[in-house]
Amino acid sequence: MKKIIFSKEWCASAAASEASTEVGAGLSAFASTAKQAAALPQHESDESRIAFGRLVQLMRRKRGLTLEDLEKKADIDLEELVNIEEGTAHIPEPRTVYQLAQFFKVPSKGLLQLSGLSTTRDDRIRHEAVRFAARSESVAKLTSEETAALESFIAVLSSQR
Repeated sequence: MKKIIFSKEWCASAAASEASTEVGAGLSAFASTAKQAAALPQHESDESRIAFGRLVQLMRRKRGLTLEDLEKKADIDLEELVNIEEGTAHIPEPRTVYQLAQFFKVPSKGLLQLSGLSTTRDDRIRHEAVRFAARSESVAKLTSEETAALESFIAVLSSQR
């Protein structure tokens, strides 16, 4: 067996590149986020959850995907996708949110906040989530207004401090 050796410089570089990333392992990594989500005021979590569901739905529709297509391509449970898009009181699994972030190429940190798995540290996100949810009504095809709302909201998620 070959021993892997990491230099001090490599470790420092890796730590610096992951400085703003939340780290955890196993179920205990998400225990605090579940407690934080339960402690959120109901209206705040409702607003975020609705915006999260609309965001997922519009991103899916923008790509011309059915729920079943997204289920297969992002390796996510169909029932959970339905619950997310309908904005039910369901809090999604952290893995699901991460898979969605990877598939849609948006920051997982912002999606975790919207999904209710972490607290919103940026008031701008909460404000934009409400505006986004209000401006994006479900229709068969994305309108130019919905496309603009979607792109604007993704820009806010991507530019978090």
